[in-house]
Amino acid sequence: MKANNDFQFKKKFGQNFLTDTNLLQAICNDAGITEVDNVLEIGAGAGALTTQIAQNTKGKVLSVEIDTTLKPILENKLSKYKNVEVLFGDILRIDVNVLREKFDNQPFKVVANLPYYISTPIIFYLIESDLPIKSITVMLQKELAERICANVGTKDYGGISVVLGLYGKVTKTRDVSRKLFTPQPNVDSSIIHIEIDKDLSCDIKKVSKMVKICFAMRRKTLSNNLMQGLNLPRTEVDKILQSINIAPSARAETLEKEKYIMLTEKFINQL
Repeated sequence: MKANNDFQFKKKFGQNFLTDTNLLQAICNDAGITEVDNVLEIGAGAGALTTQIAQNTKGKVLSVEIDTTLKPILENKLSKYKNVEVLFGDILRIDVNVLREKFDNQPFKVVANLPYYISTPIIFYLIESDLPIKSITVMLQKELAERICANVGTKDYGGISVVLGLYGKVTKTRDVSRKLFTPQPNVDSSIIHIEIDKDLSCDIKKVSKMVKICFAMRRKTLSNNLMQGLNLPRTEVDKILQSINIAPSARAETLEKEKYIMLTEKFINQL
């Protein structure tokens, strides 16, 4: 399928462009963009969202785009916005120091309509960096968004729900019909907003490792997953679990992030 300027959509980049002006402005609203904000956009596409962002702020707008064939389209669309710069490259391969320098070490917000196949790696690349990111607002496959924002004890609650919660407050702001994309994908989307506020009371990387162990096999109990993941005897694992009021028969999806922090502290020497 082709867009303007004889542009050929590329499946390998997961390209699905938005053009609905009301939705584009809604994304900017969900991101809380003000006229003083700097913004990193991932995936300029044909420049529709980039344009909307540039109309909402006088700050720096840096848009990273992997597809160099979009260059003439973007140059034509964005030429009148002096605060916009397009950086061609793969966001996962760009040195974080390059991004930091582009914003003169100043804080910035992230806004993106992410390709479904690479959403999670991009979110974690950003959130695990030491970049001065204030918030991340992204369009994701609806199913993934529901897992990320799931409440403890629900079927969708998993490791990604816990770990992202360690980096800040995560909310789903709206659902988006597949009909608003060109070309139309096979699934609906949702927008999530992460207000960055890292839990400095813990070693997030260690807690993330603990979460991965506990969710390794969802059908198994915490006791079994910890025994296998940490190579410890059941008696030792069960004793520690009971010391922090966790039943050995409990399963990973029943624990809130605070319990994972406590578990990490108890098993820190094995991680």
